[in-house]
Amino acid sequence: MKTFIREKRTAMNMTQDELSQKLKVSRQTIISLEKGKYKPSLVLAHKLSQVFGCSIEELFVFEGEENV
Repeated sequence: MKTFIREKRTAMNMTQDELSQKLKVSRQTIISLEKGKYKPSLVLAHKLSQVFGCSIEELFVFEGEENV
C-alpha cells in the first residue's frame, strides 16, 4: 500500500511528532504509516483524512494483490 501521508504532512509544515499528538498515536506509528509498513484501522484512516482535509482515498493507494 502506498501512502501520501508524508507529502500531506510536510505540505502542512507538520512534524511527525505533531501529527502523532493530534492522532494520539506514537511517532513510530506515523513512521510506519508513512513507509507503508502499517495498515491503519478505519478509525485512524478517518482521523488522518480529517487532519489533512481530504478523503481516505487521497491518502492511501492499494497496489497489486491488495486491489479487488
